[in-house]
Parts: sequence; structure tokens; C-alpha cells
Amino acid sequence: MTRTLLRTVGSVAIALTTLLPFVGCKTKDNGPAFGTSEVKVAVSFPALYSLAANVVGDTGTVKSVKSTQGAHGSEVTKTEMDVIASADLLFANGMGLDDEFTKKLREGSNNPGIKVVYLGNQLKHKYLLESDGCACCKEEEGKEKGGHDHDHDPHVWMGLDRAVLFVDFICTALSDKYPQHKATFRTNADTYKVKLKAIKEEGTKELAGWKEDDRKIVTAHGSMAYFADTFKIEVVDTIQKTVGKEPTKKQLDELIEKCQMEGVRVIAAEPQFSKLGGVKTLADELSRKGTKVSVIELDNLETATSAELTPGWYEAKMRANIAALKDAVK
Repeated sequence: MTRTLLRTVGSVAIALTTLLPFVGCKTKDNGPAFGTSEVKVAVSFPALYSLAANVVGDTGTVKSVKSTQGAHGSEVTKTEMDVIASADLLFANGMGLDDEFTKKLREGSNNPGIKVVYLGNQLKHKYLLESDGCACCKEEEGKEKGGHDHDHDPHVWMGLDRAVLFVDFICTALSDKYPQHKATFRTNADTYKVKLKAIKEEGTKELAGWKEDDRKIVTAHGSMAYFADTFKIEVVDTIQKTVGKEPTKKQLDELIEKCQMEGVRVIAAEPQFSKLGGVKTLADELSRKGTKVSVIELDNLETATSAELTPGWYEAKMRANIAALKDAVK
């Protein structure tokens, strides 16, 4: 019996020795983030997830590198690096928003074959807004002659027309990388573009009762210009000129006066900024001076938990933003 047991243990040992070289082996085609997916795509932060996922469809997997931290900053975690280690493409916004951390991801991922596609950098000048929310010049000539010394607002995904263009950029990059799925990508992209255009049409109808002269809002942070531009709304000003820095008393007094002069009736804060002291102070002071305002949340889609991210997430958030505006101006 003892000899039988030893033979059994020896057989198991031989079997384990045979298998050990393969245990824990992480190849690029069978990475921890993407499993056995043929199409392996990463996006820098949640806003881009649905746009890419709808084009990829059933051909593969899309992962968002950032989740609840947002797109700003340059810190990169090991978990985020692991996603990039097995991806073929990384879609980022660019325009100075997520450039720093995507550069770190690419350089530190030990994945020299990964291609980073900066979607915002592909937009023509006429689709861009200046960092203060004003429309940029509509011609390309100024850019070509070096006539632009201002910064552009990088939150371009918030404009539905720009999101439609992003879908085409994503489709092109995917088709170049995976030509065998080109027809599928094109079909998926066209189908999704119809959905995005429908949201704009729905929103235009939903907000039709808002008089043109009254379409003015103040935002907590400067990320809503493209969303406002989609629906012909004017962002009169922002509460925080610098993210994380509350306005001084002088700035707040000037903003209160400006809101009264412009007839602002809506203050919009992103979820992560909804509890800012400046938002409440501005609303309270305007109310004290006889100006009634509605304080609402408009999501800029920079943050989300992994569980929230689905192909329909972008559409749902955009519709929720439209609904919040509609309720505020009834």
C-alpha cells in the first residue's frame, strides 16, 4: 500500500512538473485584462468607453483605464498598467487632458506594440471651443499660419456632434488594426451614430420651451461648454476658475452681479463638484437678493465605477443631463 501511495505521489509530481512552465504565463494574447479576446482595446477614462464599446461590439473587449479618479493628473497605478500591458489600442482624448498619464502608461507598460490614438487631436478647428467656452475661429487658415495662441477646451466628448466624429475616428483606427473586422466596425459605428444623433434631436425638442434669451447657466467647473453648445445654451461663467480652488469673496461678488445682469436661473455642478461651497453660497446669495435659481447636476462623464460602464452608459448619462435641464427650466 505504501509503495502504491508513493507511485501515486510521484506521478502527480511529474504531472505538476510538466504543467508548471505554463502556470502563470501571461502572454499578450491571453492577458489578465482581456482574456482570449481577439480585439483588445483600452480607453483612458469612462467618457470614451461607450463610444469604443459600441464600435467594437462582439468582436472583442474594451476596458477603461481610469474609473472613479477622472482623466486629470498623471498618476498611474499597477492595475492601470496591467490593462495596457495586454491591449492593442488605447483611445485617449488628448488636447492636454489625459496626455500625461497615457504617456506614462505607454512607456511603462512593456508593450511597445500598443498604439495610442488621441481622438480630440483629430478634430478640425471649427469643432473646437476656446478654454473660456467661446467658439474658436471657423477656418483652418489661422491654425496653419500659427494664429492660435489660445488653449482649447478639451472636454469635447460632451458635444454630441463631436462624439459622432469620435465614433468615426475610432472606427478608422480599429479597421486599420483589425482589417478582418472592418465591415463589422463600420456597421456598428453607423448604427451607434444614429443613436447619438437621436439624443441630440430628443434634447432639442425637450428644451424647446426654454426661451432663447434665457438659455444661460453658470457651471461649477469648466467642462460643460460643448454640451451647452449642442443645445444652444450659454455658459455665462464658472464658479471654480481652477479645479479644486474655491472663488475668493471678490470673485464671488462679481459672479453674483454677473448672474443678476445676465438673468441666470440655473447653476450646474458635476456630481463630483456638487457639494462645493461656492455652489451653495452662490445660490444662497442670489436667492437672498431676490433671484431664484435652480441647482442641478450635469454629469461630465469623467468618472464611473467599472460596474456602471456598459455600451449604453454614455446615452443614459446624456439623457439624464437633458432631463435635469428640462426640470430646472419648467
